[in-house]
Amino acid sequence: MTASAIAAVVVFAVAYVLIATERIHKTTAALAGAAIVLAFGVVGSADSFFSHDTGIDWNVIFLLLGMMIIVGVLRQTGVFEYTAIWAVKRAKGSPLRVMILLTLITAVASAFLDNVTTVLLIAPVTLLVCDRLDINPTPFLIAEVLASNIGGAATLIGDPPNIIIGSRAGLTFNDFLVHMAPLVVIELAVFTVILPWLFRGSFTVDPARAADVMALDEREAIRDPRLLIKCGLVLGGVFAGFIGHSLFHVDPSVVALLGAGVLVLISGVPQREYLSAVEWETLLFFAGLFVMIGALVKTGVIEDLSRLAVDATGGNALVATMLILVVSAVLSGVIDNIPYVATMSPLVAELAGGIDQDGHVLWWSLAAGADFGGNLTAVGASANVVMLGIAKRADTPISFWEFTRKGAIVTAITIAIAAPYLWLRYFFWG
Repeated sequence: MTASAIAAVVVFAVAYVLIATERIHKTTAALAGAAIVLAFGVVGSADSFFSHDTGIDWNVIFLLLGMMIIVGVLRQTGVFEYTAIWAVKRAKGSPLRVMILLTLITAVASAFLDNVTTVLLIAPVTLLVCDRLDINPTPFLIAEVLASNIGGAATLIGDPPNIIIGSRAGLTFNDFLVHMAPLVVIELAVFTVILPWLFRGSFTVDPARAADVMALDEREAIRDPRLLIKCGLVLGGVFAGFIGHSLFHVDPSVVALLGAGVLVLISGVPQREYLSAVEWETLLFFAGLFVMIGALVKTGVIEDLSRLAVDATGGNALVATMLILVVSAVLSGVIDNIPYVATMSPLVAELAGGIDQDGHVLWWSLAAGADFGGNLTAVGASANVVMLGIAKRADTPISFWEFTRKGAIVTAITIAIAAPYLWLRYFFWG
């Protein structure tokens, strides 16, 4: 291992420990780590700011920025309060039923949007529901982001790693629906069943508070119907752009920024109102994290780890499938799953071409491992980081380990389900 590789590993490891232990703020740790690898020349400005392989993923940054601005304008309409009251009334005031309803909505929406966008839209509703019922929102927020990572695995556009896999392997939207959606349905059914156990003790509510919410008329929560119509039209266009981005050849980040620009222009909402919804700390954290991970990519650390996993298969398709699944789950949980999949994809392509079994099974193994592995820790997926940022701004901070304790359990269960699914569908039944 070269000196640069050792430096990249040490800096990332120290920053990760600081983030995990919360000795210093995660944004500070990420930016300090990025500054060190830049200062010592492990990566340069061209690597960090302009490289597709090792640089900051500006598509993620600007997708988040655009959607945060849209959410900031949408918040002025009262639609989040409307949805919160509607959800409580449909759930008959039961916190458990509210959690199940919101997690299922999140999972389904994440399959047709990206999971980060879904989290940005569902989190304000959740905070309002919990405020109305006077219950702790932390379990609800964690459950929703876990559901978003599971639901996003179902389609080509649901989770950014799937877009990378689809592009590299030539897989279509329908391919993902046929091969991944059945697995996701099973995973969601199991996830719903374990929710009462996973978040036990979180469903106690004052009957008087529940009765008060049940007596509310959700229609009265809408403060600006005309602005709501404008937001609805713009969001409809944005969602259409997300779903059809491969046909229009326009990146989701560009769609989100265009939508934000149009909505700001036609809404008349003051600048301070929509900019106050932007999670600047989260965007800076992502920038720092991408630079540190870029250093690992440039110095070959991630490729070496991935190649060791591939070499260990010995050309056996079943062994390769299971190894890729497990390794992807672990590494995607430790680093962000986007750069991991970007680095692993060429190796999977090489391995897929050299096995007798249909090589597509390796791609489904990679997708399942990376998507479900994103739940392993608080930094495993972009949606996790965004949700933690929203929680902090709402004065209900979620610690790294508070998230990871739940996420690790869900990851273990989802990978344990994915393994027999892959074996039965692609090897046992052929």
